[in-house]
Amino acid sequence: MTSEMNLDHSADVLIVGGGLVGATQAIALGQAGLSVLVVDRLIARGQLDEGFDGRASAIAQAPKRMLERLGVWQHLTEATPILDIRVADGDSLLFLHYDHQEIGDQPLGYMVENRHMRQALFARLAELTSVRYLAPAEINDITRDENNVRVRLKDGVQLRAALIIGADGRSSQVREHAKIPLTRWSYDQTGIVCTIAHEKPHNNVAHEHFYPSGPFAILPISGNRSSIVWTERDKNVPGLMALDDAAFTKELAARFGDFMGDLKLNGPRWSYPLDLQFARNYSDKRLAVVGDAAHGMHPIAGQGLNVGLRDVAALAEVLIDAHRLGLDIGASHVLRGYDQWRRFDTTVMLALTDGLNRLFSNDLAPVRLARDVGLAAVNKSGPLKKVFMRHAMGAAGRLPKLLKGEAV
Repeated sequence: MTSEMNLDHSADVLIVGGGLVGATQAIALGQAGLSVLVVDRLIARGQLDEGFDGRASAIAQAPKRMLERLGVWQHLTEATPILDIRVADGDSLLFLHYDHQEIGDQPLGYMVENRHMRQALFARLAELTSVRYLAPAEINDITRDENNVRVRLKDGVQLRAALIIGADGRSSQVREHAKIPLTRWSYDQTGIVCTIAHEKPHNNVAHEHFYPSGPFAILPISGNRSSIVWTERDKNVPGLMALDDAAFTKELAARFGDFMGDLKLNGPRWSYPLDLQFARNYSDKRLAVVGDAAHGMHPIAGQGLNVGLRDVAALAEVLIDAHRLGLDIGASHVLRGYDQWRRFDTTVMLALTDGLNRLFSNDLAPVRLARDVGLAAVNKSGPLKKVFMRHAMGAAGRLPKLLKGEAV
């Protein structure tokens, strides 16, 4: 056991992973007065790569309200509103069109380059004296007892907290340390992510086309540019990724279409295997997991980061309420409240994305006809379409206070 003599840092909460979800969690807790340590193995504060890496994320309207409340959104240099969403089954003439004006005057969501989001998060972190950020740093071991969590870093630094939160991604070291069972299956699909510059404006419209190999999303970002999330069968991806930029753009254009004029690759390409996974529970003794450490879903609905931010909001509310009541924030009954709150919501979203991908990633004629008719029917049904739009905006279900733009 580590003695008090060689303890280097202590805090109320230790967060492992300082990415988009982990940093937001740190801000939510630190802003409310809890002391927070963040450990990240890659990103050091003040050492961000300012270059565009081709990656962007969708932020729904409710998480945007949370980021405003946390003082993050004000630091963003660019955020492109999504005013309309158009969903089509391949090249079918039948489609589903979401227009933000059907439910109010607010955008359905925003597209934000990941680098701009990281910069905004770090700018807000720099304003909070209650948060200390340790990076690059790697964890050597984690010890939990009835009263504390103790962590030793590979450089020998010793840390202690009442609670450890794993925000360290799908291969979470924190989740694996707790031996939380994980259910997982592969889709035999790979996501290809890149950014395209195009001749004509996107008019703030997001497009999603469903092809037999998987969905192809065109998401508006600043300027005449769009972020592409291209789902392709695993066997085809090595050849696509090996193409030079001109040949790759030609392949992409065959799926993109010509409605935005000439296309040009803007930045690097990324690819990653697609699977579904979820932890059996989101908490353990003095431990909780959030974001991809708790669940990973297909990008078909563009909700991965938004669901992670819903975790952040719910866990923050549970912990802050307990802290203000003088309760032990690492106690099992406190963490159980977070676990129960998030389980239903994430199970529904995982089932929805899995079902949509299975429904649309095939080319069976009867199924294709049923899909097209279904899209057209929803498009003509005002009440049903509004339900789907509220889900897209992150406004469905039991919302934590932060997602409603309220202080915790």
